[in-house]
Amino acid sequence: MQLYSPWVLLLLLLVPLTGYLMLRGGGRARLRFSSLRDVRAVGPSWRIRLRWLLVLARVVCLALLVVALARPRQGSQYHRVSTKGVALELVVDRSGSMEAQMNYEGRQMTRLEVVKRVLADFVKGGNGLEGRPSDMMGLVTFARYADTVCPPVQGQTHDALLGLLEQAQVTPQNSPENATSIGDAIALAAARLKTIEEELTRRNMQLKADTQMEEGEEEVKPEFEIQSKAIVLLTDGRNNAGQYQPLEAAELAKKWDIKVYTIGIGGGEAFMRDQGIFGFLIPTGQELDEGLLRAVAEGTGGFYSRAEDGEALRTICDKIDEQEKTEIESVEYSRYEEKFSLWALAALAVLALEIAMSCTVFRKVP
Repeated sequence: MQLYSPWVLLLLLLVPLTGYLMLRGGGRARLRFSSLRDVRAVGPSWRIRLRWLLVLARVVCLALLVVALARPRQGSQYHRVSTKGVALELVVDRSGSMEAQMNYEGRQMTRLEVVKRVLADFVKGGNGLEGRPSDMMGLVTFARYADTVCPPVQGQTHDALLGLLEQAQVTPQNSPENATSIGDAIALAAARLKTIEEELTRRNMQLKADTQMEEGEEEVKPEFEIQSKAIVLLTDGRNNAGQYQPLEAAELAKKWDIKVYTIGIGGGEAFMRDQGIFGFLIPTGQELDEGLLRAVAEGTGGFYSRAEDGEALRTICDKIDEQEKTEIESVEYSRYEEKFSLWALAALAVLALEIAMSCTVFRKVP
């Protein structure tokens, strides 16, 4: 319970004085009588002895009215975390060339496995990366076709995104899907970001309207506002499939104010482990189209970097963290329910009781 105007309670100091004056000011009626000797022997009745209850009722009524004037109210406080962050799409190549070997912390593993491990740190934090727990993040993987593996999610749902990323497999070399559609992947990721922005805008407008209607006070900030939109593309090949050319998809992303950060995976001489019983390392060609990836990134306001090993990839992710900052604001809100009417009704009830008693049980003449 809280009082909106606690200083009004100072009037309570006058309430006892009012009761005292009422007791003293109640003059006695005078009536001439020949002798009071017999009347004195009778003594006062219980009605006379309890007449002070009328004064007490009036004092209680005044005290209740003073408390009502102080506007008692009951409220609850709660915190809302308002995030102005990044809507981010991770776009991961899973074509057959991503099976080539790459160094990660002194071990050799496939490029796709290295990408999985570094992106897990990029999303959740670890190994020198802070993580991005407050951002909206989605996942698109691609070979010949681009697929939405996870729509943009936030917070604890990032675990689901990383679980789906862990399930991604390299496309077999002899599969008809073993191709690289960079343009389609960028276009799909950009469309996903455009859709989530429209949905969040609609949701935030509804939140503001509902809050103003219910509280009538300060406008509540939405839980998440998109500060910027970005795509992080990781590939080790060149575009050789798909409906969209990468530069066309980049123009679409730029139109929707989406940056594209491109990361070339691998470099120099690459090796792929033979699937036979001996597991020999077989040299493979490097088809990374760095000129195209650089043009895509620079055309949308992002940057291009090449990661020859896991440590270099982690450094690039750290650089993206520096470029795309997230603002988090914790705001405290209070909502109150006015209780003055209960005190006013109680005062009215006590006053009505006083009037009823003075007109019946404690009625006096004159």
